[in-house]
Amino acid sequence: MTNRAQVVRGAIGVAGVVAVAELVSRAGLADRTTLPPASTVLLRAAEFFGDTEFLTAVGSTLEAWVLGLLLATVVAVAVGVALSTTPWLNRATRVLVEFMRPIPSVALIPLAIVSFSSITESKVSLVFYSACWPILINTLYALRDVDPLAKETLRSFGFGKAAVLLRVSLPSAAPFVATGVRISAAVGLVVVVSFELVAGNGEGIGGYLSQTQSGGGRPDLMLAGAIWAGVLGALINVGLVALERRAFRWHTVRTEASA
Repeated sequence: MTNRAQVVRGAIGVAGVVAVAELVSRAGLADRTTLPPASTVLLRAAEFFGDTEFLTAVGSTLEAWVLGLLLATVVAVAVGVALSTTPWLNRATRVLVEFMRPIPSVALIPLAIVSFSSITESKVSLVFYSACWPILINTLYALRDVDPLAKETLRSFGFGKAAVLLRVSLPSAAPFVATGVRISAAVGLVVVVSFELVAGNGEGIGGYLSQTQSGGGRPDLMLAGAIWAGVLGALINVGLVALERRAFRWHTVRTEASA
């Protein structure tokens, strides 16, 4: 399926959901005070585009998300390389990794609030924690599955471990690490918005959404803000996929050829 066909089908699906939501609300099948018409929600979402306060909130969310994701990428890749190239270290930390990996990041929100002096530090720490695991696991599996023949060939020409790692292992693992980063980007965005909702300090997208519910609540504003959070997530994913395709064109061609 071509990219254009995927976009068209996606647009049709979104339009269908919007139409159903509009009909359900207009027909009185749902309480309009809790489920406003889709047209009203979309109008409010469009108004947010020119709302300086909301755009500032978006910037605050993205700042914490970017910092946490960058830090997680550097640390997770470094740890993944260290564990993959040092068998005894891998065996010593395997239980710890398997114990910590399933812990939900949102469950650590109260701990992050009391552990850091600023809200930004709390958000960055949670994004970092949640984003580390997909990148680390992808790095470990990717390095483990590097073609052994390619590594042995390089060793036969007198190259050492460092050269094999830089010339064969890391380039081969890079596309899978990038996939881990893309997964972590989505997870990190969810975590940072969740933190802002729970913290209730009015900072970021989550804080803005929380404020819309004060004084009786405005479901249309809440849903409009949620739409923008979803749009951000979609744009980030599309951007990272495009970056992956451009940076690892050889991998994309080989994957499509073998499909």
